[in-house]
Amino acid sequence: MPDLIAVDWGTSSLRGARLDAEGRVLEEKSAPLGILNVPNGDFAGTFAAQFTDWMKPAGSVCLISGMAGSRQGWVEAPYAACPAGPGELVKNLHWIEPGRIAIVPGLSDEQGDVPDVMRGEEVQIFGAMRLANLKDGLFVLPGTHSKWATVRGGKVMGFRTFMTGEFYGLLGQHSILARTLEADAPLDEAAFLRGVTRAAAGEGLLHNAFGVRALGLFGRLTPTESASYLSGLLIGEEMRAQDLSGGAEVIAIGAPALTARYALALGQRNARVRSFGAEATWAGLRALLP
Repeated sequence: MPDLIAVDWGTSSLRGARLDAEGRVLEEKSAPLGILNVPNGDFAGTFAAQFTDWMKPAGSVCLISGMAGSRQGWVEAPYAACPAGPGELVKNLHWIEPGRIAIVPGLSDEQGDVPDVMRGEEVQIFGAMRLANLKDGLFVLPGTHSKWATVRGGKVMGFRTFMTGEFYGLLGQHSILARTLEADAPLDEAAFLRGVTRAAAGEGLLHNAFGVRALGLFGRLTPTESASYLSGLLIGEEMRAQDLSGGAEVIAIGAPALTARYALALGQRNARVRSFGAEATWAGLRALLP
């Protein structure tokens, strides 16, 4: 089996790893060259500048996940429909150079008459499954657009997206709340969990969000506490939409600072959490190479 050049090409960054046949990381690199920052839209040239040396050995294969396969990326790769497992991704790889460079397609899920989509997270899910030796489970991938996915029999049966991170940015920087909180303040666990608890009461996000301002006006939250409280409200709102009965296990995949917040919030619901980071991406791409 040849070395795999695994690439995660997102909106703001470009990351790559060279993996051996066992999936071990031999080298890694990253650059602030996400799809929105590619000079003159030259994806081929940017790829060559970053990975030509890694691609020199005969038989080298590169798989690219993430937004490089979006309409704004290198080339649009059609989504694979749920339910889908690694086999469906392999069947729908979009080859830029046949047998050498391919883009992973991403997944779509129909929910009534409204579709949902993901690009890159599907690879992380399959990688975490491989690392945790799981074929079934509930997965959360926090971020700007958080994803909750249900896996059965090794396939993603369906998923839902929540604009949690984006709403935090909008409310914390561009709403009236920006005057009463420090959006970049470090986590205050007590204030965060207070927000999670408030969200669980079911008063609704639109009402609870204004409460951030009112609590600040009455001196019951400091600007630094308000940031964590708002984060708790938003993540708590996500929790309300999940079935977490019976001490469910949740697999969290993402940056440690974010997965730690979700672990705190899920702990209030008596859920057990296992967390994975960048290693899930590399394991997922390795699993797709025949």
